[in-house]
Parts: sequence; structure tokens; C-alpha cells
Amino acid sequence: DDDDDIPQLSSHTLAALQEFYLEQQQREGMKTSQGFNQYSIGSIEEDWQLSQFWYSDETASCLANEALVAAGKGGRIACVSAPSVYQKLKERDGKDFSVCILEYDRRFSVYGEEFVFYDYNHPLKLPENLLPHSFDIVVADPPYLSEECLQKTSETIKYLTKGKILLCTGAVMEEQAAKHLGVKICKFIPKHSRNLANEFRCYVNYASGLD
Repeated sequence: DDDDDIPQLSSHTLAALQEFYLEQQQREGMKTSQGFNQYSIGSIEEDWQLSQFWYSDETASCLANEALVAAGKGGRIACVSAPSVYQKLKERDGKDFSVCILEYDRRFSVYGEEFVFYDYNHPLKLPENLLPHSFDIVVADPPYLSEECLQKTSETIKYLTKGKILLCTGAVMEEQAAKHLGVKICKFIPKHSRNLANEFRCYVNYASGLD
């Protein structure tokens, strides 16, 4: 019988697949029925191959609040590889601050002119309109826990910021963060929507509300 040659999925695999498709349909349905907010965290799903792990809603709100206070009225905020903070800032629909997102993932180009394609391997390959020292604060979350990644991202941060830096990275990077950016660890413990194996921390180089 020719049917014998057709590979069959086990009942367990089939059930898991059906569950996956159902969840996907439900997510799409929620997006449509709730007047979907393109800036909500999770509107663009994590891509683990790009080392993406979104902050929890509470952490993103806390970091967004901190960035707003640090930037001041009319301030400019740059989010480098930190889309969760960018999305939370955009939810505010604020008129008294501006924000842009520097990201390698081109899915974030849906955010229009505020999106800047960014590859940390080319830290100063930036558009001409991103002038040096033109942001009141830079919020950055380098994608990889390596000194090379932190060092290169640091070049970008130092180019963009007028002075204030809010860095989010692993606790193991404390020494390198101090070396490359002069930042100190905060008491605030950032959380992710999915638990990470590595302990994560925030670092700043100014008197912040995160202590």
C-alpha cells in the first residue's frame, strides 16, 4: 500500500502541533479583538537565535520611568538593543520626550523613523542624523555576555550620550562594565518575562532611582 510510505506523526507530536497552532490563532485573535497595541511587549516575539529576551512588564515600566526622569522634560532617549524599554516608553504617548530604538532585528522597522538598524560589530556605523552626544540618556542591553560585545556596544553608548548611561547586562559583567563605561551596579534587580539562567543586573553612572 502506497500509504505505508507516508511518514506518520505520533499522536503526542500531533497533539503538540495542534496546540501550538491553536495558541498562535488565539494570539492573532487577541491582537485583532483588543485593538492591538503595536508597542506592547510581546507584540514582536522573542527570537532566541538573536539572543532576545524581553523584560517583564514591571521591569520595562521601571526602566522606562527611570529613563524619563533621567532625561528630563523634552529629553532625548536612545534604546540600544533594549526594545522592551522603547515599547514601554512609546505606550506613554508622551509629547515631552523623544526616543529612538537601535536594533539589529529589522522586524522593529515597523516603528518607522525611530528605528535605526544597528549591528554592534560596527559600533559607529550610524546614520548622520544621530549626532554625537545628542541623547540625554542611553539605555543599553548588549545582546551577548562577552567583553567584546560590551566593549563595542560601549563605543556606541559613549558616542550617543551626553553623559547618562543605564546599562542592563549580566552580573558577571560588573568589572567590565565599570572598566568600559564607568558604571556601578544598582540595587534594582531586573526581571525577564522568561527566567534566564544568568543573574541580570542594572548599572548606572549617575544618581538614579534604581537604588
